[in-house]
Formats: sequence, structure tokens, C-alpha cells
Amino acid sequence: MLPSSFPPAAAATASPARPIPGGYGPPLLGPLRDRLDYFWFQGPEEFFRRRAAAHGSTVFRANIPPAFPFVGGGRIDPRVVAVVDAAAFRALFDPALVDKRDVLIGPYNPGVGFTGGTRVGVYLDTEEAEHERTKAFSMELLHRGARVWAAEFHAAVDDMLNAVDDELLLKVKEKKNQSNEATVGFVAALQRCLFRFLCKALVGADTSADPFVDKNGFLILDAWLALQLTPTQKIGLLPQPLEEIFLHSFPLPSLLVSPFYNRLYRFVEEHGAEAVSIGEKEYGLSKKDAINNVLFVLGFNAFGGFSVFLPFLLADIGKPGDPTGLRQRLRQEVRQVLLASSSSAAAAGQGAGQGESSSTIGFSAVREMPLLRSTVYEVLRMRPPVPLQFGRARNDFVLRSHHDDAFAVNKGDLLCGYQPLAMRDAKVFHRPDEFVPERFLGDQGQQLLQYLYWSNGPQTSQPDTGNKQCAAKDAVVDTACMLIAHMFRRYDDFEVDGISFTKLQKRST
Repeated sequence: MLPSSFPPAAAATASPARPIPGGYGPPLLGPLRDRLDYFWFQGPEEFFRRRAAAHGSTVFRANIPPAFPFVGGGRIDPRVVAVVDAAAFRALFDPALVDKRDVLIGPYNPGVGFTGGTRVGVYLDTEEAEHERTKAFSMELLHRGARVWAAEFHAAVDDMLNAVDDELLLKVKEKKNQSNEATVGFVAALQRCLFRFLCKALVGADTSADPFVDKNGFLILDAWLALQLTPTQKIGLLPQPLEEIFLHSFPLPSLLVSPFYNRLYRFVEEHGAEAVSIGEKEYGLSKKDAINNVLFVLGFNAFGGFSVFLPFLLADIGKPGDPTGLRQRLRQEVRQVLLASSSSAAAAGQGAGQGESSSTIGFSAVREMPLLRSTVYEVLRMRPPVPLQFGRARNDFVLRSHHDDAFAVNKGDLLCGYQPLAMRDAKVFHRPDEFVPERFLGDQGQQLLQYLYWSNGPQTSQPDTGNKQCAAKDAVVDTACMLIAHMFRRYDDFEVDGISFTKLQKRST
């Protein structure tokens, strides 16, 4: 299902603009009410759904937490223009319309204390002088890492799965006389795998050179991320109202994690010296800024993003019982492509006789697996790792939605796009709330990629130094495909319940 066309996200002509519906309520009480709805009474998705329904509009005014009364000492302005449809959402990607400085996670900014005193690239707007250099540096890290990306990823995943297999086998033995099935959580093993892999691929640093970092690096990043994001997230660790009182009422201090961040800083300085040198010599960054940008790309963008998304991917594909037969079809596709790749290599005299189980699952191989790629896209549509996108209006403009619906945006308004609803827009996607792995297959499916916004830009556009799109947009999709392809090269089947494997059936042939 595709609209014949969308109007431009902003325009100066066509139908007249109307005021944006909604409001912010009375001072203090309005932001508090919205905050409690967002975190406690409704949750983020229902928060946006209810307000869109109440206002009869996919563009409306509301407050976004954190807000009232203590966070940032009252310096945070929670007022936003919420955007939850696919047409209007595109304004958030237009550098001519929106300013992205210091709004990565909204009106709340954790501060440079978490990044060694450096205002790292993701907090810079495209019009700031440092943005081009830091974005180019990030893209160069990915370009350099591509040479070893697949090999290091598969080596790390094998180590992870060996540990998971051993733990699952032990639990099966312990439960052999019990009726309940053995399960093994995979998040810690996956995060350790990701940390080791990303250090090698992005930083050129082997964590085995520092036993403390090798053992604890992923835990340090977890704590570092949690302290920055907790004021903006529904956590669920404490019963309400304790969570509101202790986790959402004030910023969490960087001092709690600074000693450990500094340990990672020294690790990159010593063992990632070549990557740091590139930032200094080729992109004109100071040594301190180069290291802090490397750590942010490593810890926030890459490790943080994969830690959120890959468990979603495993859970959606690994549903118990495989009710739609998806895993069987994916296994067949993966093995056919790997076998064909192996046969081609054998015909060329490269690794003849090794068979598909020994062939490399690289970028080119997973790009020949259309069902797997469509499945990854569909998980990104349903569960984007970063659900909110923000941008502040540079000037007054007219925001256009479906059917030429137009809204008057004022200079300084903070636009807040909620991706899980925008990418389930019924005017774009057929059966929008259903998980449809085949959605992005074929010509029409490929056209839908222009409405896949998870990377801070359409899937059909490319990141460059003049925009804020994720530099690793393509690498994320390829890496997710590599993970599932690796699973089906190693196992005939697997099942996942939440964040635990409940079945890992070793490959029989």
C-alpha cells in the first residue's frame, strides 16, 4: 500500500496552515501530568496514541519528559510539537528546517561530563563548524573497520554461542528430571561479544590486551548509558511512585561513572592509537576530542544501538513454535546463498571442497538474502532502536502532513517525532500493526523503504557530512543479517522467550 505521493514536508503554498492542536497545560502541573502519563499511567506509545486520537491530528502539542520540578534546575523546557505520521515526520531530516544541536535525546541534555568534556558529533548541528569533521571521522572509522568487520563479528559471535551452548547444556543436565524446560539468558553474552567485536572493528584495539577492560568494558558502557538515559526512559526497576521520585526527578551525575569512563579513555588512547591519530592528523581534532568521539561512536551509537536492536531481532524471529514458518524459510535462503557462494569460490579455485558451512558470511553474501533483509527491515520498522527523533525549527514554516493537511510551526518549536507510530502509518503501510517479514520484498516493498526512518533518515538516502543520518545505517542492517545467517549456519532451529534462548538445535547436516 503506497500513497500516490506525499506533499513536501514543508511548503509555502497550497492549503492554509492551521494552528497545531493540543497544549501544554498550566505551568508545573501540565508538564507533571504529561510526565506521569508518559512514564506511569500510559507508557510512551499509548501517550502518543491517545493524544493523537483526542486531537484528531497526527501533529499536536504536548510535554515530553523529563520535566518538573528538579531536572536541570528548571532549565529544561518540555514543550514539543509531536509528530506521529510518515509524511510530516520527514521534516525532521531536513537540515534547512530543523536545528539538531543538543537535542539528541530531547530537551534534556546529560552534559559533557559524560563525554570527557567534549561536545561530541551527535550533539552538533550541521551548521556548526565541527560537525563536518566529526561526522567524516566517524564515517572513516566505519570505512576502515569494514576490512575486518565480518571476520571479527563472526569470531565474536562464535565465542558467544559457545558459551551459551555450554550453559544451556549444563542447565539441561540439571533439569533432566524436571518438567520445566531449560533456558539461558543471552544479553550479557551478546553485549560482551559486541564490545569485543566493536573495539577491534572500530577502534583497532584488542580487549585481551587489558584484562580489566575485557571483562568489564561492556558493564561500564551499560552504566554509562543508563546514567545518561534514565531520566528519559520508563525503567520499571522500582515500583511507582518510587521510580518517579528517584529516577525521573533529577539528572544523574556523571561522577558516578567518570573513573570507569576514564579507564576506557586510557584503553583507547593506548590500544587505539592509530584510530585516534587519524582523527588528529586527517580531521584536525584534538587528541582528547578524537578519543571522546571514538568512545561515543563505540559506546552510544554502536554498542548501545545493537544492544537494543539485536535482542528484538532474535526474539521476533525466534518466536516459539515458528507459527508462520519464517525460520524454515530463512534457514533455506541462508543456506542456499552460502552454498552458491561456496560453489562459486570452488569453481574459481578458492577454498574448493570446503562447503557452505565453512564459507564466509560477509557483506556481499547477506545482500543476496532478500527475505532476511526484509525481515530485518520489518523489525526496525516495528521496534526502532531509537524511538524518538528531535529537531528545533530554525524559522517559522508550514509543516505538511497527509492530504495536504498543514500546520503552522513557529521558530524555536521543538519537533518530537515518535517513530513507532510514524512507521506504522496506515496511509503508508498495509496491516501496519502486524509483523510482516515479507513487507519489503519486490518492487513495491523496495518503494516502502523510503518510509523506514530508524536511522534518522529514510532507508533510501545516504549519510554524509551535511546531514544527521546514522553513519552506520547500512552496516547495522548487514550486521543484523550476518547474525541471523550465522545462527542458521550453526543451528537447524532456535527459539527465544524474551531475552533467553529456550531452544538451540544443532545443525544436523
